Amino acid sequence: MSLIHLVILSPFLLAILVPFAHKYFKSIHTGWFVFVLPLVLFIYFLQFLSTTMNGETYTSTMKWIPSIGIDFVVYLDGLGLLFALLITGIGALVVLYSIYYLSKEKEALNTFYVYLLMFMGAMLGVVLSDNLLVMYSFWELTSISSFLLISYWYHREKSRYGAQKSMLITVFGGLAMLAGIILLYLMTGSFSIRENIANVDVITSHELFVPALLLFLLGAFTKSAQFPFHIWLPDAMEAPTPVSAYLHSATMVKAGIYLVARMSPVFAGAPEWFWLVSGFGIVTLFWGSFSAVKQTDLKAILAFSTVSQLGLIMSLLGIGSAAAHYDYIGENAYTIATLAAVFHLINHATFKGSLFMVVGIVDHETGTRDIRKLGGLMNLMPITFTLAIIGAFSMAGLPPFNGFLSKEMFFTGMLQATEISAWNMETLGMIFPVLAWVASVFTFIYSMVLVFKTFTGKYQPEKLDKKPHEAPIGMLIPPIILASLVVIFGFFPMLLKGVIEPALYSILPSNVLSVEVKIYHWHGFNTELFMTIGVILVGVLLYLTVAKWGKIYDWFPQRLTLNRLYDGGLVALDRGSSAFTKSHMTGFIRDYLVMIFGFMIILLGVLLFSTDAFNVNLTNVAPAGIYEVILALVMVISAVTILFVKSRLAAIIALGAVGYSMSLFFVLFRAPDLALTQLVIETVSVALFLLCFYHLPELSKKMDRLRFKVTNFIISLGVGLIVIFIGLSVNSSKLFESISSYFEAASYKEAGGKNMVNVILVDFRGFDTLFEIAVLTIAAFGIYAMIKLRLADKKGGVKGESK
Repeated sequence: MSLIHLVILSPFLLAILVPFAHKYFKSIHTGWFVFVLPLVLFIYFLQFLSTTMNGETYTSTMKWIPSIGIDFVVYLDGLGLLFALLITGIGALVVLYSIYYLSKEKEALNTFYVYLLMFMGAMLGVVLSDNLLVMYSFWELTSISSFLLISYWYHREKSRYGAQKSMLITVFGGLAMLAGIILLYLMTGSFSIRENIANVDVITSHELFVPALLLFLLGAFTKSAQFPFHIWLPDAMEAPTPVSAYLHSATMVKAGIYLVARMSPVFAGAPEWFWLVSGFGIVTLFWGSFSAVKQTDLKAILAFSTVSQLGLIMSLLGIGSAAAHYDYIGENAYTIATLAAVFHLINHATFKGSLFMVVGIVDHETGTRDIRKLGGLMNLMPITFTLAIIGAFSMAGLPPFNGFLSKEMFFTGMLQATEISAWNMETLGMIFPVLAWVASVFTFIYSMVLVFKTFTGKYQPEKLDKKPHEAPIGMLIPPIILASLVVIFGFFPMLLKGVIEPALYSILPSNVLSVEVKIYHWHGFNTELFMTIGVILVGVLLYLTVAKWGKIYDWFPQRLTLNRLYDGGLVALDRGSSAFTKSHMTGFIRDYLVMIFGFMIILLGVLLFSTDAFNVNLTNVAPAGIYEVILALVMVISAVTILFVKSRLAAIIALGAVGYSMSLFFVLFRAPDLALTQLVIETVSVALFLLCFYHLPELSKKMDRLRFKVTNFIISLGVGLIVIFIGLSVNSSKLFESISSYFEAASYKEAGGKNMVNVILVDFRGFDTLFEIAVLTIAAFGIYAMIKLRLADKKGGVKGESK
């Protein structure tokens, strides 16, 4: 195991120690033990900046299941490093913030940090794995750990509901992605991302290309909350604010963005990829921003804003994928779109992370997030207000913050999309800049609502649970750092060149010759600038008149929402599964036996006749003597007797007669060992049956229904015929040489036994025999327990046949 493998697994290792630290160092907040790790990991990953800036990558392999091509291969390039820095950097700030947000006296900090570390390690595994199956394992682990984090306050119904919804939707997408991974393997024979990229010509010409593309996008869209799968994200806001800040600003929701970016070299250039990624992205951008304006909960506003911003990044990656359609790219519009996506990815992590923490501070210090109860906090919480201004103005795309720069580049990408001369973009291309501009107006409005409805206006202390005041300095440091980055990256965006450029080369197709990152504030009086001015003017006007035009949200039918569709679907699934289960889980053993034997008859019968395996050849059958005929008649009569006797004791005796007759057959066929074994087994079985049934009541005298008898008859006849057919076919067909010659030669030589049957039982299949004995032992304990249970029932006066 290399150091970088240990780095990825270190959060899991620390998670093992967290409960002990929480137990034995109660006076110290558990978060302090965790805080050091992401900070150290962030510093560790910084050392790879020089490597990726030189166009190099770092690879390390750890054997896992090499026989089927599954190794834990760490592949660190520009894209992976960018995400690793976000995961660990934002993670360190979130942990620091949580130390002051979560009380060590009231909260179960041990479970919280275990879940958080699990999530951190899983995210690192997702972005640094080259093997698709390993990446999928970490991918699903993010779903599980996020489920645990969202349901951290499990006593709240909304937390449980939100966790379940996120789990169901993201795991559904993950399973779809797994199917896509398998299809890629069928096309190239490799699970390696790099090898799949190298075989892109094979993939694009394969008939499974489009199905694989769709399945991968399904995984990405569900994870990154793209429309219509976005419904899980607002409900996930029931998690503690540090979790929201981590999952929804820098990590979990960005996993889908990472997947699209990572697989772009494989799928980009296809019209399906272009339209789906850019189309779903632009629709998600518009719907998220439009829905955010009507929210009254601060975290709900941020939730829909996250949906909106994710749609923005996704649409840019879609437009950028057009680069693969052309032979030479250079510095054209499509590279600018991809560049804007990467730049906005960083910007979004900074301003959204700070805003989540600001909202957490407001909630922590006032006791509410409802903007109808808030207002006038500017003088009471000046530092928090300043941080909110910086974060919200950056989110709205206002200068001089970093969000303004990426928003301008976003407009550039959308405008250039209209110039694509393929895939009907000549006629449909105008949709993109129009929707982008309208969505930006709504983004401006909800950003202003977030700040001014909270910090300005009338102060309403009577509606607050607490007397507001500024948060402790420890809770302010993380958002101050993030807000500072918003300003620094806004004034000096070229500081990020060493991070953006390598990531850009990882996403863009291999035919890109050279792309140089150039980000400036002033580009002259161009269309993008006029679009921004229009956003501000129209946004201010609509913000001031939102009370009048906001009634348009009432026009939407409340019964036709995606959430109601999801809830209705769950109810229908629950009822359907319950009805289906009740239809066959009756609680009666005889019904289960009917289903088991019925399935066996159908499966073996269809298989036997569909493969033309039924064959009867009686030429080599030995003649039957008088003794064999007599024993056969005894067995038949005994078996038929079982059906008609009214006593369990008589039935057991008749069943024993069948077994003992079989042992006599072995005697006649000169197999004394088998005969002895059969006698022992039959004796033990009869004794156990007698012991068991001795404590059971008499058989019911009630006449069974005719349908029940007919069903039993058909099942019994079917089982008997299938077994006979199989026996005759096996005896008549010699597809392979008998294995008996091997045992004859090897029994004494390898096991030192002269009795071949004993050697087989004890040596060649010793473990099988051992486990059979274990099963019989467990069954004996079960019978004993059942007998004791029936005795207890008898004392209680329960009578009648057991189910």
